[in-house]
Amino acid sequence: MTDSNKMIINLALFGRTQSGKSSAGNILLGSTDFHSRFAPCSVTTDCSLGRSCHLHSFMRRAGQEITLQVQVLDTPGYPHSKLSMSHVKQEVKTALAHHFRQEGLHLALLILRADVPFYGQEESYPIQLIQELLGDTWKNYTAILFTHAEKIEDAGFSENEYLHDASDTLLTLLSSIKQRYVFLYKKGNLFNEQRRKILERIVEFIKENHYQGLTFK
Repeated sequence: MTDSNKMIINLALFGRTQSGKSSAGNILLGSTDFHSRFAPCSVTTDCSLGRSCHLHSFMRRAGQEITLQVQVLDTPGYPHSKLSMSHVKQEVKTALAHHFRQEGLHLALLILRADVPFYGQEESYPIQLIQELLGDTWKNYTAILFTHAEKIEDAGFSENEYLHDASDTLLTLLSSIKQRYVFLYKKGNLFNEQRRKILERIVEFIKENHYQGLTFK
C-alpha cells in the first residue's frame, strides 16, 4: 500500500512447463507483457515482472474507493527442459528478493492445467520449490490457478464435479492451502470480466493474511 486509496498486490507464478503461467500472467495484468506460445519445450527462461495499469474504483475499503495495481512475477517452468533445477531455483530466489523485498509477496499462484490429472512425483516439484522459497508459512501464501478450465465445461463437468473426482493428491493439497483456488477460462471476449472476477477472488485470499506480504532477504 503506497497510500490509503491505492493497493498494490504482488503475485508470483509457479508451475510446470506449458502449464499456462505466462498466459495467465498476461490475463492478470490485462496486457501481453509475457511471451506465451505453444512449444515442445520450456519457453520462459528468465524471471520477469509485469505491472498492470491502475484499476480505479476496484473495491471499497473502510468507506473509500480503492485503486488496484497488480504486479506479477513470471518464472521459468520447474523442472525446466533446458535449465537445471538449481539454476531455476536460484533465479527465482533472486527475483523474489529483488522485486518483493519492500512490500512483500502477497500470493504465490501455483498454475495447474485443469485438463491434466494431478498426481505423481513430477507434479510435486513446483510445490517443493514454493515450500523452499516461501518457508514454513508457504501454505498461508499459496493458491491454485487452474488454467484450460474451458475443457471442464467441454467435458460436461461443473467445477464442483471436477474437484469431487480429483485425485487424492490434489484434494490433499487444496485442503492444506485452505481451499484457495480459482479457475481460468478462455472465453472469447469475456477476458476483462473474468479478469476482474479472478482478481476479486485473489484479493479475498490476500485479505485472509490482513493484506500483509511475505518479505525476502
